[in-house]
Amino acid sequence: MKIAHIFVFVSIVLGLNSCFFSAENPYSGLPPGKWRAVLKLVNNPINPNPRGEPLPDKVNLKFEEVTDGELPFIFEVKYVTKDSFYIEIINGDERIVVDDIKIGRDKSQAKDTILINLPVFDSYIRGFFLENAIDGEWVVRSKENYRIPFIARHGRDYRFTNLRKAPAMDVSGRWDATFELGTEDEYKGVGEFKQEGNHLTGTFLTETGDYRYLEGTVQANKLYLSCFDGGHAFLFEGKINPKDSTMIGSFRSGNAYQTSWEAKFNPNAKLKDANALTFLKPGYDRFDFSFENTAGKTVSLKDARYQNKVKIIQIMGTWCPNCRDETAFLVDYLKEHPDQDVEVIALAFERYKEKDKAMEALKRYQEHFKMDYELLLAGNSDKAEASKVLPMLNAVLAYPTMIVIDKNDRVQRIHTGFSGPATSEYKQFKAEFSRFILQLLSSKSVQQ
Repeated sequence: MKIAHIFVFVSIVLGLNSCFFSAENPYSGLPPGKWRAVLKLVNNPINPNPRGEPLPDKVNLKFEEVTDGELPFIFEVKYVTKDSFYIEIINGDERIVVDDIKIGRDKSQAKDTILINLPVFDSYIRGFFLENAIDGEWVVRSKENYRIPFIARHGRDYRFTNLRKAPAMDVSGRWDATFELGTEDEYKGVGEFKQEGNHLTGTFLTETGDYRYLEGTVQANKLYLSCFDGGHAFLFEGKINPKDSTMIGSFRSGNAYQTSWEAKFNPNAKLKDANALTFLKPGYDRFDFSFENTAGKTVSLKDARYQNKVKIIQIMGTWCPNCRDETAFLVDYLKEHPDQDVEVIALAFERYKEKDKAMEALKRYQEHFKMDYELLLAGNSDKAEASKVLPMLNAVLAYPTMIVIDKNDRVQRIHTGFSGPATSEYKQFKAEFSRFILQLLSSKSVQQ
C-alpha cells in the first residue's frame, strides 16, 4: 500500500510539474495577444511654463490614477503561421503594422533579445524579453542620443488604468484650447473628444496640424490621453471642472518637451483659415526650386514632366506625423485619379545633417508609402533654415505645407498644416480638395 501511495503521489507531482514547467510555447516569438507597453519619460515635477516663471495656479497638478511620467500604449502580437508574426500598435481607431522584428540571444547575459524596427520614422525598440515581458528602450535615430526606457507585459489590455471611477462629466465634443500658457509661444488648439463611459478617444487640432489618434480614459475629474506611433510619444493629463466646463492640464511630447494647456467647452470652436496663413511675399509671382531626388538627379518645376499640369508641392519631413497622414492622402488621391493631369513633388526638410543619412531616410519613406511622385531633399528641418531655402514664402510655418499651382505655373492656394483622419475635418478637406483640383483642371486659371 505504501508503495502504491508513493506511486500515486509521484504521479500527481509530476503531473502538476508538467502543467507548470514542461509545456512549451508553441510560438517562435512573442506570445500572441494584447501587450501593455510603457515609455518611462523623464519623471520631473510638472512645470507648465518651461520658458518663464511658473504660473501659481497651474503648478502641482497631481494625477493619482497613474504613475507620473509614464506614457502607456497597447500593441497586439498576431501570428500568420507558427513561425511568423507581426505587431499592431493601437491608438484609438488606428492600427500601425510592424513586421520588421528580429529575435536573438545575448550569450554574455544568457537572455533572449528583441529588435523591433518601427516603420516610417526611423526608430526602433530593443531589449531583453522573458516569456511574458520585454525590458528595453525606444531609440530615435534622427535625434542625437534620444532614447526612452521601455517596458511591456503580456496579457494586459488596459491603457492607463483598470479603475472605473464615475466620470465627473461627459467631455465629448469640441473644446477651445490654449497651449504654452503664459509664454511668447502660446498657441491655440481645438480639442475633439468622444467619450463612452470611462473610455476616451480624440485629438487636438492646431494651426500646424493635429496630434493624431489619442486614446485614454476619464476617471472622476481627471482625463488621460496618449499616442505612440513609432516616431512620436504624446501624453496628455488634465483636470476637469464640470461647474464651468473647463479643463487644465499638462502635455508631454517624448522626454524633451513639456508644457501646460487649458480648454473650455465650445461646440463652435475653430482655428484660423489654413489657406490664409502662408503666402507669397510681395514681388514674387511664382514658386520655384531645384533639388536632388533620391536617385541624385536634380528636379525642377521647369522640367518637361510638369508643364501644362496642375502641380502640388508638399513641404514635409519624414519625421513629421502630420506629413505621414498627408503623404498617405496624396498617394491615395493619385491612385484614385490616374487620368488627371496632376503631379505631386515633395520637398523634404530632414533632421539628419548628413546628406547620405537624410537620403536613406527618404528612400525608406518613399518605399514604405509606394510614392509615385518625386521626393526631393530640400534642406534641414529647422523652420528658419527652411524659410531661407524658400525665400518666396512669408515663412515655413508648419510641416506639412501644401502649395497648389495651376497649369500656368501660378500659385493658387497654400494650405498650412494638415488635419488628418483622426479629426472630424478630414472628410470635408478631402471633398473640398477634389473639387478645387477639378476646377483647376477645367479652367485656365482660378483666383483664390
